[in-house]
Amino acid sequence: MNINRSYPPLRFRTQVLLLVGTLVAATLLVQGTYLHHRQGQIITEQIGLRAMNVAQTVAQIPAIVEAFDTPEPAAIIQPLAEQIRIETGARYVVVGNSAGIRYSHPLPERLGLPMVGGDNERALLGGEAYISEAEGSLGEAIRGKAPIFNAAGDIVGLVSVGFMLEKVDYDIDNYLALGWILVGLMVLLGLAGAAWLAQHLKRVILGLEPHEIARLVMEKDAILQSIHEGIVAINREGRITLLNQAARRFLDLPPDGDALGLPVQELVPNSRLREVLSSGERQFDQEMWIGEHPVVVNRVPIIHEGRVEGAVATFRSRQEIRDLSLALNAVNRDMDALRVQAHEFSNKLYTISGLLQLDKPQQALALINQETAREQAQLATVLEQVADPLVGGILLGKLADAAEKGVQLDIVEHSALHTPLSPSGQEVLLSVLGNLLNNAVDAALQGTDSVPRVRLFFTDLGAQLLFEVEDNGPGVDPGLLAQIFQDGFTTKQGKHRGIGLALVRRLCLEHDGDVSLEDGDLGGACFIVTLAKNRVARQEEKAG
Repeated sequence: MNINRSYPPLRFRTQVLLLVGTLVAATLLVQGTYLHHRQGQIITEQIGLRAMNVAQTVAQIPAIVEAFDTPEPAAIIQPLAEQIRIETGARYVVVGNSAGIRYSHPLPERLGLPMVGGDNERALLGGEAYISEAEGSLGEAIRGKAPIFNAAGDIVGLVSVGFMLEKVDYDIDNYLALGWILVGLMVLLGLAGAAWLAQHLKRVILGLEPHEIARLVMEKDAILQSIHEGIVAINREGRITLLNQAARRFLDLPPDGDALGLPVQELVPNSRLREVLSSGERQFDQEMWIGEHPVVVNRVPIIHEGRVEGAVATFRSRQEIRDLSLALNAVNRDMDALRVQAHEFSNKLYTISGLLQLDKPQQALALINQETAREQAQLATVLEQVADPLVGGILLGKLADAAEKGVQLDIVEHSALHTPLSPSGQEVLLSVLGNLLNNAVDAALQGTDSVPRVRLFFTDLGAQLLFEVEDNGPGVDPGLLAQIFQDGFTTKQGKHRGIGLALVRRLCLEHDGDVSLEDGDLGGACFIVTLAKNRVARQEEKAG
């Protein structure tokens, strides 16, 4: 029966320890083996040279050379050779004649016997001094050979000085023992370094395994490329390290363009990511423009072990937020209108109930007819003057809101807006009228008149739509005229201010119009807005 077993992969720390430790140990062992071999060769060569030098020196001693002419050369040569052997530490110093017969030997009983090894020809026949390795009567040895010349220059014998290979190997091992000890210590040190490196790398990668990192990278890339918010990340040097597809669309970059590594100022000069790098503080819901796109930006630092390593900016289209804001405004407007109507009708109902309890039904009926006529008149006025239902809806909501706040909001009698609006034109008018009327009601409440008033006039005669919104508030300081339409500028207290007038001006310019400020007839400010009719009208209206 076959059983398939799957073994868990080695942990990253174990892999690093094994790989680095094995590499360090193998490198040191190979290097130690080579050095051991090379140093052994050098020591062997030095011992061979030493043996040859001793042989050459012995071959030139006059007493030894002259002894070859005596009847008993061994009697003279043996004592001299033994003395030299002891002083030099050689295993033997053998002197032989031209026939290879020994005249000296460490063992006296071997005097007169032929020299063993078969390596004498080069000295006896060629007169050459050399080094050889051969096995003699005492064993295998490194031998130095030198010929002996008489006064006439003839070769009369040779000298053989030997050091036993066994002793040489023993000396080499003793000499290199310290080197192998150091190699062993270096191997242990390398293994310790591998263990530290494995631990350090594990900490750097946040304790994750390689397959976990690979999965997280793939998941992160899929998530970042799929979301519709633009993302830009930079490193400590301010260079781009991440740019998803949504950000490329905002920046009008090709999907496969190489923007990584570029300074962030080149692509987004007003990104303010360098401020986050220097301060390490988060910035949320900041408004800015990227090219022609108004966006809302969040900026956060990337902090690792208390140090800012980079920063990330996420931005989304303000148009989406605007759409959501319009939807919320519509809901709030309906709620405000219902609340006002509920409040007003409750008062009227209490009044009618009281009249009925006082048995005055005629007066109760007159009050009902009066209120019905007023509401119908207001609704009829808006329906008659405004053809678009959304614009009419916001005007009714603003009328109810102003009445609840105690502000008299009047729509000029000859106002008219009969142009059919496109969906984008409806959004523009809702945003423009909503912001201007809100500001006018707030300004009227700050005025000194007993009755706060706001007046609205609009017309679509000609090629443009014209809107005038004026109030009887304190007006605008002439010194602030150049700043009131700047993004973020406000004279009101609280957060998230300074957006309305800047947005109104932006929308006007985008639709071939403009916004200006004049002194109103009511004593306060008068904002005049123009919009190109062909930019906000429906297609059939444009065609007509």
